[in-house]
Amino acid sequence: MTEKLNLHETLVGVVGLGLMGSSIVAALLIAGHEVKAVAPLPADAADAIFRINNQLQKCREAGLISYPHEYYAGRLTLSEDYRTLQNCTVVIECVIENIDIKASVYRQITAVVKPETIIATNTSAIPISVLQKLVEHPERFLGIHWAEPATMTRFLEVTCGNLTAEKHAESILRLAHQWNKEPTFLKKDIRGFITNRLMYAVYREIFHLLDNGTAQKEDVDKAFRYDAGSWMTLMGIFRRMDYMGLKDFAPIMENLFPQLSNSTEVPEVMQEMVRNSARGVHNGIGLYPYAEGEAKQWEDAFADFNRNIHHLAAAYSADKVKEQVGYGPAGTDRKTAKPRIQKEKK
Repeated sequence: MTEKLNLHETLVGVVGLGLMGSSIVAALLIAGHEVKAVAPLPADAADAIFRINNQLQKCREAGLISYPHEYYAGRLTLSEDYRTLQNCTVVIECVIENIDIKASVYRQITAVVKPETIIATNTSAIPISVLQKLVEHPERFLGIHWAEPATMTRFLEVTCGNLTAEKHAESILRLAHQWNKEPTFLKKDIRGFITNRLMYAVYREIFHLLDNGTAQKEDVDKAFRYDAGSWMTLMGIFRRMDYMGLKDFAPIMENLFPQLSNSTEVPEVMQEMVRNSARGVHNGIGLYPYAEGEAKQWEDAFADFNRNIHHLAAAYSADKVKEQVGYGPAGTDRKTAKPRIQKEKK
């Protein structure tokens, strides 16, 4: 997985230019790719250039890019014609989570690309093994799940379906490292992949605490921000458990697990959100109240936070942390390497 590809000569296509698709386009541009972007919906095309330019401007303010705007504009083709994708090495689908719409998109992609072109989906919900059945040559289909904003986060999930050829997943993993991501790799397709399974377990418990009157939304948010939020970027969950010493976890689990919610019902609060067509900061109806103009304020605050967390996460990447704690240069085999930090001889 150490072989590097020439990103400037690797064409990547993106289909679906909503919020996530536009963010992915910008991430691929700043990584060095020439990008062929297809907007299946005219409404997406109308707003896509604004969204992509906005992402690039935020990257410029964060010090992530140095080329002028014209350079990236010259390496982006925006079209409603799927034939634009015909020479792409990878095509990433980013349309809504509707299997019929995705099937239509895949038919149009496979009609124009080469048989060996890798086709990926950014889905966070539909199993890859289900979607790849909709694609000719399903062995070249896999999941590439990004996080918003794709330009700033180091997150990426690469997921194989039952029919995915591992060589294609390895190609994407090599690319992901060149995109400055720290990808996870799932050889087994599970619903929700890793990230969503973890987060929805959290969602179930926090709504349980709200429903039984144990805590308020503000307190739950504070607990998550100022405890988990203070160590997650550095450690992750298992490393945190090691750091804490492990000895207390078994008895705590034995006593606490039976008390956790195992409900399979959608919380009433969320059902109410659906009934009220809630979109949070975007229409002022959400779990919290929002005044007019707050959506823009949250967008600006999130952009500022992402600039800071991007640099922090890069400074504490997995390889750099391994070096800091005393194990060889990046890439050293931890099974054979000796720590550089030695106990003082008496």
